[in-house]
Formats: sequence, structure tokens, C-alpha cells
Amino acid sequence: MQSIYAMHQNGSDNLEKEEKFLFHSIENIQDLYLIMLSSLVEIKKAEEDFIDKSSKKHLATQEERNPNKKFINNAVLDILSENNSLSIALEDRKITNWKNNDDYILILLDAIKKSKLYDTYMRNNVNTFEEDQQFVVDVFTEIIAPNEKLYDYLEDHKLTWIDDIPLVNTAIQKQLKQIKNSSDPDSFYVSKLYKDADDKEFVRNLFRKTVLNNPELTKEFIDKTPNWDAERIAEIDAIILKMAICEFLKFPSIPVKVTINEYLEIAKEYSTPKSSIFINGILDNLVKDYQKDNRLIKTGRGLM
Repeated sequence: MQSIYAMHQNGSDNLEKEEKFLFHSIENIQDLYLIMLSSLVEIKKAEEDFIDKSSKKHLATQEERNPNKKFINNAVLDILSENNSLSIALEDRKITNWKNNDDYILILLDAIKKSKLYDTYMRNNVNTFEEDQQFVVDVFTEIIAPNEKLYDYLEDHKLTWIDDIPLVNTAIQKQLKQIKNSSDPDSFYVSKLYKDADDKEFVRNLFRKTVLNNPELTKEFIDKTPNWDAERIAEIDAIILKMAICEFLKFPSIPVKVTINEYLEIAKEYSTPKSSIFINGILDNLVKDYQKDNRLIKTGRGLM
């Protein structure tokens, strides 16, 4: 939707160039995912370095010589630190953000150590995998993900990440909860950007079919809005309608309800307060007409 909107705003008709940028933006989501996930590893390393330097001070205190290492020995942080899947992905994608901006890691570490979450964890003598896991999940959810300075850094680093940050953080939170208690650090796997080849091809097809069939898709809904001429319909709303209609007519494997629900959510997020009601009304009427005219051809079970 954003790529099609950008094409309209720029007056561009270079489909290949815009498609290339679309996929480039999607690829960058994987970089954001790796940056956020690796922050946990780098925070652990920073604390290890702090403890090591503190213990070697000439006038080190008793606590500095015999520190509480529960945080740096956290089982989940150990799994992430020793995980080949994560290490290879970071190297392949050339993710060096924290090496060049380690001050943000120190900011996050400081925020963690000042939290009640950290204080409770370090004073607790339970020492179970479940406790370690819950602590890491809570630290990521309550301290790392909402950190404003980190958010500002990510926004400045790549503008397209603004909309991707919640998606990535939710995915990481889910993954952290699913890590199993295993002596094998490679029991954790870095998430794939696409589910499979068809998933990536869907992106290409939806983009191309919506752009290339723009006049025909516009005609489908313009007659359903007698009180609105084309110029009065918000541009984002028009794009959302065209993409939804494209899925109705040219993607037989996508259920009608899925299409409607997805685009209503997009409208709520990106368009005007009343857009979702407006779009829902048009799509509902179109579905009824398509069914009556046998134009809505869907394959598989539960697709209506």
C-alpha cells in the first residue's frame, strides 16, 4: 500500500524501480529483526565487560571481586549468545550497528539495572530456566522495546522502520517465549523473512496486479459511491479499495473475510477515522454483487 501510494505521489510509472524499492524495504525488516534480537546478546557482553573491569580495579570492593553473575549466566541469553543461526545471519547481513553505536547498548543496560525487574531477579535464588526465560521476555517487552532513545535511533537510521518496529518486536517476544530448555544453543532458529517462495511471489503479484489494473479496479468501486467522485475519495482509501478488489478477483486462494479484515485494519491504522466504515460498506456491497454475478471464484474450503 505504501509503495503504491509513493508511486502516485511521485507520479512514477517505473514499475521495476518501485518494485525493487518495495522488496528492498521488506529485506530491511530482517535487518531490524536482527538488530533488535542481537541487542540482548550485546547487553550481556557489555555487562560481562563491566564485571571484568570492575574486578580488576586496584581498589575493588568485595562485591566487585565477587559479583553476582546471575544476569550474565542467564540461560536464554547464553543460548542467544552461542547460537550459530543468529551469528551467521548477523554476518551475512553485515549487521554492525551495535559495534558502531555501543552507547545505546550501555543506555539499555543502565535502564535494565535500574529497574525493579532486575532487582527482583538478582535477589531471587530460584535459578530455573523458566525464571530466566520470563526475565528476558519481560526485559525485552518492558525495557528494550519501548525505549525512546532506541526508537529515535532506529527511526533516524531507516525511515521505513517506523511501521516495522511493532511487528518485529512482537515476533521477537513470541520467539523468546518459545525457546526450549536445551543444552544445544542451536535449538533456536532465526526467523525467515518469507514463509516460503509463494509468500514472496504474493507480494510481487499483488503489487503488480494492483498497479497494472489500476483503471479497471477503480471502475469496480466508483459506481458504488454515487455521493463521492473520484477526487473526493481519500487517496489511501482508494488504494486500499483497489488492493482489496484485486484480491477478490485475482487471488482465488485468499478468503473473502481475510481480505476484508486485513484491509479494514490497514484503514484504521493509516487512513481517516471513518475510512474503515466507508471501505467496509463498499466491500460488502461488492462481494454481494460479485457473488450474484458469479465473479467471485474462490478455491478451497472456508474461503467465502
